[in-house]
Amino acid sequence: MRYIVRPEDVPPYSPPLHAGTVNRRLVGRDVNGSTRVEVVLGTLEPGGVALRHSHDAEEQAIYILEGRALVEVGDDIKEEVGPGTACFFPAGVAHRVEALTPFRTLVIYAPPVERSTSDQPFRPA
Repeated sequence: MRYIVRPEDVPPYSPPLHAGTVNRRLVGRDVNGSTRVEVVLGTLEPGGVALRHSHDAEEQAIYILEGRALVEVGDDIKEEVGPGTACFFPAGVAHRVEALTPFRTLVIYAPPVERSTSDQPFRPA
């Protein structure tokens, strides 16, 4: 079990409904046994996108570290965001993120997504 994790310590993956993205799970069940929170470092190339989707059981937050992106939440919110911005996506609410520049973000799920590399937790919207 790892309590201190660097991005290079964990394998990269790209979740379903995402293109031009590379994620690295820093905190989660498979990394260090976390059962209440999951933390992921997400990197998107310009034009990389998390297509419109929702999570049935998990709340999600992102905190932008570098770059700019267009974020959509639900049917009414569409905003360009940059470093130092936090975005919250409630369970069951559709959201979309498209990188406008090289983009790095911390992604937090609570509870952890059961399998970030399977289709099940990601519902097209």
